[in-house]
Amino acid sequence: MALKLQVVICSTRPGRVGPSVANWFKDFAAKHEKFDVSLVDIAEFNLPIYDEPVHPVQRKYEKEHTKKWSASVADADAYVFVTPEYNYGPPPSFVNALNYVYKEWNYKPCGFVSYGGVSGGLRAVQLEKQLVTTLKMMPMVEGVAIPMVATLLDENRKFKSNELIDTSAQTLLNELHRWAEALKAMR
Repeated sequence: MALKLQVVICSTRPGRVGPSVANWFKDFAAKHEKFDVSLVDIAEFNLPIYDEPVHPVQRKYEKEHTKKWSASVADADAYVFVTPEYNYGPPPSFVNALNYVYKEWNYKPCGFVSYGGVSGGLRAVQLEKQLVTTLKMMPMVEGVAIPMVATLLDENRKFKSNELIDTSAQTLLNELHRWAEALKAMR
């Protein structure tokens, strides 16, 4: 049985580029053929600012949105977070989504496909890597950075990759698969 990889769209704002980049990566990962790949959009869960009365480590969720988010996160063996950079940091929607659950994230690897202006979202990823380690996740050193993402969108706002980005994506997926296999024993 193939390992389950979730490609997670981290931005929830209207007009976002995330779905275009995430759809490209989902298709690229499916061709890799080592994962059962699904697309997850944080926006579809309508998570308010964290509103559970009990600490997430106890998994005593009261809200339906939390229960649905918990089930989604628990279903994966690995994640690739498709993330923009907001003011040198992660989008608040992503930070909030991470905080909603705890054990569901534990002992799973994650990678990052970041996009933005000249930095390609790398400053946000540096902070995001610190956040995921506190959830006992293993962030990959390898990643995909997409600078000047607007120049890689066609007239329909569909993301068009290039050789450098594709090579980075292949490297990320290879490493992510190795870690996902290795961490299975810890779950």
